[in-house]
Amino acid sequence: MTYSILALDPEAGQIGVAVQSHYFGVGSLVPWARPGVGVVATQSVVRAEYGRDLLDELAAGRDPQQALDELVAADDGEAVRQVAVLRIDGVGATHTGSGCIASAGHAVGSLARGQANLVAGPAVWEGMLDVFENSAGTLASRMLDALDAAQDAGGDLRGQQAAALKIVSTTDTSDLGADTVLDLRVDDHPAPLAELRRLASAATALSGLVAMLEHPGLLIGDATAAEDAVANAVGELERAQRILGDANLEPTVWRGLILARFGDRTGAANALSAAASHDPAVTQLLASLAGAGMWQSPMDDLLALTERP
Repeated sequence: MTYSILALDPEAGQIGVAVQSHYFGVGSLVPWARPGVGVVATQSVVRAEYGRDLLDELAAGRDPQQALDELVAADDGEAVRQVAVLRIDGVGATHTGSGCIASAGHAVGSLARGQANLVAGPAVWEGMLDVFENSAGTLASRMLDALDAAQDAGGDLRGQQAAALKIVSTTDTSDLGADTVLDLRVDDHPAPLAELRRLASAATALSGLVAMLEHPGLLIGDATAAEDAVANAVGELERAQRILGDANLEPTVWRGLILARFGDRTGAANALSAAASHDPAVTQLLASLAGAGMWQSPMDDLLALTERP
């Protein structure tokens, strides 16, 4: 009923799990991830406890194969379970029960594991591994490419419905927000893989916003940030806007505000007037941001920048 991939990128310090299935809300059951520990996919006739219990076992220092073997041995329904686990050091284990609906099977690579059931054939799980291990880019992009390869090979025999992607850091810093790289779900969609890719792009585009808010002197209080920090922030927001397109002009608002704070009135006016012409609520947004300490000059000076030059 499902195909999934577990994968590790040691250089980026990231580990993830991605899944697609003709099953509503598959992301609420199949993929499990814990920073500094590992990832799990529990599928076929899903027993969600495998996700929780395997991550607990890994966190306690247990070997993945031994932990999975013990859980399978204690499970009366093991014949219809398909479970895979991958630890942050690349060691993992997979169980495909004899009662999983054909075609069902799994493949193991040096940094990834692919598994599937009720799919068109072995090319589904083998294709995921082949594409992942012979591709470049971010862990997210490679995992999404692997899911696309599975679908191209025939995918779930019932079609597409839902997909999910979870990526966490291989190091647990106790900052769950920072340690969770991506946590995305498409619960019900005619083209869930395309929608999951769109969400991943949007999440990546906006991922630097919190860091900008926390950077001293960039958006909060006096405008004291160094010139290179301002240039980097403006460049990052321009990149984010290119990714998001005209449907979401939030990066342009932030870029305009930063430019205004650091004296580039022409650049600020170009950005803020474009955003305000698209959405009149931008003026109210700017007033709220000013009230939060992001603008300390007269409010009329900022609002004037929202008018077309």
